[in-house]
Amino acid sequence: MRPQDDGDPQLAEFGYTQKLDRSIGRFASFAAGISYISILTGTFQLFYFGFGAGGPAYVWSWPMVFAGQLMVALCFAELAARYPVAGSLYNWTKRLGSATTSWLAGWVMLTASIVTLAATVLAYQITLPQLWSGFQVVGDGTGTYDVPVNAVVLGGVLILFTTLVNAFGVKLMSRINSTGVLIELVAAVLIVVILGISATRGPQEVLTDTAGTGEGQSLDYLGAFLVAALASGYVMYGFDTASSLGEETKDPRRTAPRAIIRAITASFVLGGLILLFGLMAAPDLADPQLASSSGGLQYVLLQVAGTGLGKAFLVCIVVAITVCCLAVHTATIRMAFAMARDNGLPFSARLARVDPKRRTPVVPAVVIGVLALAVLVLNIRQPQIFTALTSIAVVMIYLAYLLVTVPMLISRLRGRWPLPAEQGRFSLGRWGLPVNVLAVLWGAGMALNLAWPRREVYNATGEQHWYLQWAAFVLIGGIVAVGLAWYLLRQRSRTGVLPEHALAVDPGPTPPPTPA
Repeated sequence: MRPQDDGDPQLAEFGYTQKLDRSIGRFASFAAGISYISILTGTFQLFYFGFGAGGPAYVWSWPMVFAGQLMVALCFAELAARYPVAGSLYNWTKRLGSATTSWLAGWVMLTASIVTLAATVLAYQITLPQLWSGFQVVGDGTGTYDVPVNAVVLGGVLILFTTLVNAFGVKLMSRINSTGVLIELVAAVLIVVILGISATRGPQEVLTDTAGTGEGQSLDYLGAFLVAALASGYVMYGFDTASSLGEETKDPRRTAPRAIIRAITASFVLGGLILLFGLMAAPDLADPQLASSSGGLQYVLLQVAGTGLGKAFLVCIVVAITVCCLAVHTATIRMAFAMARDNGLPFSARLARVDPKRRTPVVPAVVIGVLALAVLVLNIRQPQIFTALTSIAVVMIYLAYLLVTVPMLISRLRGRWPLPAEQGRFSLGRWGLPVNVLAVLWGAGMALNLAWPRREVYNATGEQHWYLQWAAFVLIGGIVAVGLAWYLLRQRSRTGVLPEHALAVDPGPTPPPTPA
């Protein structure tokens, strides 16, 4: 028997038939990756944390994180050239490792992405009230719960928006995302220029100024720097979004790998310049507002550019936050769809259903939006728990990446990878093994640094609780244990491509009747 030509032979290897709308072009693919990273969202949202933990010299963490994540991105680009399919990490591991490892990679990435969506929408609270005081709709911002409750209100509105856009279809999503990314890139370049010409000190003053943050710590400044490096580690991931949209991208085997590398490289260059020039342009590096969540880099920009121009840039940052959350929601939907298509989630048939008119999975868009809202509500009265959850989500994403790079390395060592590359397709060639080794070492080291039970990360304020300080190990262990128990005891024997998504099979010519 031979498979029928369903218009997409690239999916035949996985046994899938094409159902999603293949309409994403080169720029839209690049935009999906860079909007998830979102330099204007991440750098402006987390600057105060990095600066407060490590002083101006924390900016060294940016190239360090880029170098490590670039190794991961190169491995992913090679996989994207070979397997351009939705839920990329999940399906890649299916080809590199066991079915259980593949399911675990998808489960970890899916749960982490839902929490990441809830955490990212909180960036509205950092920017919108500085743009206009009217955005502080709950109280005046001075009450005990004014800020966290208002953050939930603003974030809830954003989740509703991303849910509706994703439910409508990938064409609308890609148009909004591409437009937002174009605005973000132009704004980022202009911000770099304005901060650069407003510099009041040289780079050497910034790069060597620790602001005394390592004093009294057991590891001196190294201890402070490892904490501050989390601000960069929290930003530079999500480049795999371009590959997760592989089934909806034109010529994905060429487009997705380039989009991955270009997204992380552009983010590094522009984000690094914004951080460096922002520190060089800050009127006073001793100003406590730089280490405040209500100040930070937005505060520097408003001081340097003036209220009028500064607020115009804040509008661009709001646009960047919006498309960042849109990209996070989109990528999460594709992971849920990919796992459900293989009957790997509860209610898989409904989660994997593709709307015939919009050619997009609508149910996952709504379910993920509702779950993200449920997580977001924790920020109202328990901001410490929410902070721990958001940190844990990033740890889980690094672990999900490891569940790809480790099986890939094992495949290389056993001689099963790389597969012969088609002409013109991205391949690491002889550099594949050393790059893969570095990707694994980096991912393991960064995951450990992110999960380390530091009070300043997991229990910074309020009453000290052991379960908050050790939350990364406790919660991740619980999420993995519960997920694996459900999969191994109930679902593993039932997995397989759902009939409505299975590749049609042509039985071939009908044999002639047997003579009587």
